[in-house]
Formats: sequence, C-alpha cells, structure tokens
Amino acid sequence: MQLETTSGVSLSVRIFKPTSNVVEKPVVMVLVHQYSKMGGCQELMRGMAYRLAAKGFTTITFDLRGVGGSTGKPTLTGTAEVQDVVAVCRWVSQHFLARSIVLIGSSAGAPIAGAAIETLKEVVGYVSLGYPFGILSSVLFGRHNKVCLQSQKPKLFVMGTNDGFTSVEQLESKLKTAAGRVEKRLVQGAGHFEMEGPQYDDQMVEYIITFAESLQR
Repeated sequence: MQLETTSGVSLSVRIFKPTSNVVEKPVVMVLVHQYSKMGGCQELMRGMAYRLAAKGFTTITFDLRGVGGSTGKPTLTGTAEVQDVVAVCRWVSQHFLARSIVLIGSSAGAPIAGAAIETLKEVVGYVSLGYPFGILSSVLFGRHNKVCLQSQKPKLFVMGTNDGFTSVEQLESKLKTAAGRVEKRLVQGAGHFEMEGPQYDDQMVEYIITFAESLQR
C-alpha cells in the first residue's frame, strides 16, 4: 500500500499480520531499513517481519523516501527520513488497535529510527541492530545520536563483535551516556553486514521479542 505523508512523499508500506493460529500481541513492530544510498530497502527486513508476525506481532516495513515504490529523494544524513518514520508511526497509532509501537532500526536505519523515538507517546521502546556509532559513521549520522541516547524510553542495542563501523568499546562508551533503561546484546564473531543477513534473523527476532515482552510486564 502507499502512505501519503504531510511532506508530500508517498511511502511504500507493507503490513505483516499474525496468522490466525497465534494470539495477537498488543504491540506493533515498525522496522526501519538500512542506508538507502547503499541499497537499503524494506525487502531486506522481510525475513524478520515474517518471523515477528508468526509470533503474534503485527509488523510494518516500508521503503524510506526515494527507495523502491516510495517517492522523493534520499538524503545523505537521513535527516528527512526521520519524518518518514514519524509518518508511519503516526499512521500505525491511528489505524491499529495495538497502540504501542516498538521501533526497530537496522544499520543506518538505527539512528534514523532513534531520532524519532520521542515524537509519539505510542512509541514505547526502541531496538537498534548495528547502530553505526563509529567516528566515520558519525560524520553522517552523529546528529541523530543525542535524541536517541537521551530518551528515557527503554532501548536495546544489538551489535556484532566484529562490526566494522563500531567497536565494542565505542558502543559501550556511548551507552554509558544513555538515559533510562538501556540493554545491549553482543553477537560473537558477527560483522556489520553479516548480522544483517538471513542467517541471523532468528536470533535478532528472539532479542526483539524478549525485549518487547518485557515492556508489557
């Protein structure tokens, strides 16, 4: 389906609904894909989306502006794309009975999603998969870090120990400055792009579900 935003951009959105044989969870997962300028698109999130839906979570994927069936132009720093995330989350809050949203961003999608965390009260938690905290990555995406890290909302950061963009030390240093509840999961031996691959979908989904369910207790 196409979602028309107030900024004039039309976003290509896909809804993954739980199957009839599972109990639907009171949380909607919104997945934000990797860097548009390096081939990121919602198709790369499909494996996780199917798995989350199979566990009872309505899950939304979408193409950021200028990708796939979405109109507009991608930006270098992801600044305009933050508004795409906000538009999708606002639409979810208006059209789904499960009003709680967990935002999940992969790679460059992590800082973009993180920058939207405080825009809607319905967003109750945030998951980062491979947040690019490294020095070179921060030239592009560092402007988004403050909003994400200073939010009091619960946050989970997942990273491979062989991530080429962010070292474990850099991740831990950043998380020491974070507010609110902060958790991390390290995937031993996984590289940045490797962790985005389908062989890690089950593990990522397990982390996401455990975190999301902890928010409902």
